[in-house]
Amino acid sequence: MRIKQLKIGIDNFSYTVYCPDKKDALIVDPSYDASKALNFIKQNNLNLKYVIITHYHFDHSKDITSIKKAVPSVKIIASELDGKKLNEKVDLFVKDKQKLKLGKINLQFILTPGHTPGGICILVDNEALITGDTLFIGDCGRTDLPGGNINQMFKSLHEKIKSLPNNLIVYPGHDYGEKPFDTLVNQKRKNKTLLAKNLEEFSKIP
Repeated sequence: MRIKQLKIGIDNFSYTVYCPDKKDALIVDPSYDASKALNFIKQNNLNLKYVIITHYHFDHSKDITSIKKAVPSVKIIASELDGKKLNEKVDLFVKDKQKLKLGKINLQFILTPGHTPGGICILVDNEALITGDTLFIGDCGRTDLPGGNINQMFKSLHEKIKSLPNNLIVYPGHDYGEKPFDTLVNQKRKNKTLLAKNLEEFSKIP
C-alpha cells in the first residue's frame, strides 16, 4: 500500500492510494484540480478505479468532472447523505464500517458526521487514516457551517477516531497543522479536540 499526498491550491490535500502489485489506484478528494493526481497515475501506469469523496464541500469535490472525462469507467464513492449533494452521480454509497478492496489493499469507511452530515474517514490497510475535514493535525473541522453539528463532531472524534489504533498515520484534508501528517498516537496526546474531556470543554475550544 502506498499513499501519495498532493497539495492543491493554498492548503487542500488530495490523495492517491495505490497498490504497486496490482497497479490499481484511487483518488481521495480531487479538490479544485485533479491534474496532479491524474498525471501521477499516468506516469506510474496505474489503473484508476475509484474516486472517494470524504464530504461534499466544493473545495474537496469540485474536479470530479475532470476525472470522469479522463477515465469514464471510474466509480465515484461517497456516503449517501453527502453524495446526493455532489455534481456527479455517485456509483457507490458507503455506510459505516463498510469495506472495499483495491488490489491487495483493504479499505474500511468510517462515518464521521460533524463537519457535514455524511462525512467519512477512510482506514487504509490498518496503517493509515485519511480524515478529510473530520480531523486535522492539531485541530478538527468546523461545525458552524451549514450541516455542521458540534455534538456529532464530538462523538465522531471521541467514540470513533480515538478508539482506533495508535499506529495509524493521519492524513488530513488540509495543511493546517505543524506538519502535513502525523501518527494518531501523537494526535491523541497533543490535539486539543481529542483532549477535551467532555462536550462542554470541546465547545469552548477556540
